[in-house]
Amino acid sequence: MGSGKIGFVSLGCPKALVDSERILTQLRAEGYDTADSYEGADLVVVNTCGFIDEAVDESLGVIGDAMEQNGRVVVTGCLGARPETISDAHPGVLSITGPHNYEAVMQAIHQHLPPPHDPFQDLLPPQGVKLTPRHYAYLKISEGCNNRCTFCIIPALRGRLASRPIGEVMREAERLAAAGVRELLVISQDTSAYGSDLRYREDDWRGQQVETRFQSLCESLAGLGIWVRLHYVYPYPHVDKVIPLMAEGRILPYLDIPFQHAEPRILRLMKRPAHSEDTLRRIQAWRSVCPDLTIRSTFIVGFPGETDAEFESLLEWLADARLDRVGCFKYSPVEGAAANALGDPVEEDVKEDRWQRFMQVAALISEERLADKIGRRMTVLVDEIDKDGDSAIARGPGDAPEIDGRVIIQGGAGLHPGSFADVRITAADTYDLHAAPVEAT
Repeated sequence: MGSGKIGFVSLGCPKALVDSERILTQLRAEGYDTADSYEGADLVVVNTCGFIDEAVDESLGVIGDAMEQNGRVVVTGCLGARPETISDAHPGVLSITGPHNYEAVMQAIHQHLPPPHDPFQDLLPPQGVKLTPRHYAYLKISEGCNNRCTFCIIPALRGRLASRPIGEVMREAERLAAAGVRELLVISQDTSAYGSDLRYREDDWRGQQVETRFQSLCESLAGLGIWVRLHYVYPYPHVDKVIPLMAEGRILPYLDIPFQHAEPRILRLMKRPAHSEDTLRRIQAWRSVCPDLTIRSTFIVGFPGETDAEFESLLEWLADARLDRVGCFKYSPVEGAAANALGDPVEEDVKEDRWQRFMQVAALISEERLADKIGRRMTVLVDEIDKDGDSAIARGPGDAPEIDGRVIIQGGAGLHPGSFADVRITAADTYDLHAAPVEAT
């Protein structure tokens, strides 16, 4: 029998990262160790992404590397929902399973590398094994999605919406907070739909019956006394009810809303949920309640049939909305997506031109929004310290890890990762802020 060392590669979005953490937690509980290299592992697990063609290519490339350098590979994740794509490219993989199928992954590992021993369960940290730094963690509240966006195959990969009961979610959140996590990033495919599949069934939390509902979750998380950041929030009407929590400082004034477009006809072709909402009016109303609200979003340009006039309208909407953080993708067909049948494709050079123009507008807005913060005092969460110890990299309430900007603190001696710091903003560039510590009084 091998030494029980597992090489693990996690690809894709934060939701896949949480899946990886759950598998690694179970592996650690059963006595397996992790290896730092393919060559040093007895078996390699690759958690794949299969959302867009580039992700498929990356996943197949990583599987190929693992096969070449190790040869004993178990594949799971979103691309695992299309096993023929993997087996055609790499027929020698030991096992292929789909996303969040933890039991099947463990069965495959047991088959090809039995557990080395029976470990003491108290060696496992109560919060489980995490792939993020100790001071922040992703909190997945549901699996799957009931939406049928024509450019997306997530429902086919991950199934229909399956919300976790609120008591289960809150107990995990409480364990993470007790372990020193200072920021929880709430994730799912459709966070604001949380609990709708359970008909908002009540569940026990701290001796009380609480509805499994988006608003109730936000209110409960607000009681933990740590940062709470909301991701993948579709702008359903009930989202309005959580804005006062942000204004009161109980959860972070931050909304990650994947608008994808602004033109009604394109949104209908995309089959986007809540596409009929007057989003400009909603954004204005949210900011009137919570002026410090940061809104991040993603968009698609070059969707089939998008006209020059519709793209210009999108640019006008963006200029009016003045979103703080914006990402943009050029539309590309995804195998199995309904949008492939729409026809009327936009030429690649037109997509590139539209993407360039969109990002120029978004960058200018970001620069202006950040410049407005110069001179303000802000509480930030420190992520890392430079080797010289004279500066620190931190994030403010408007900055999610990995995807948003940073706050660069000069004169950060005495700070450490995972600590909060009071700073004053001294300068700004297109995406980042610069700051100096505020002396304690």
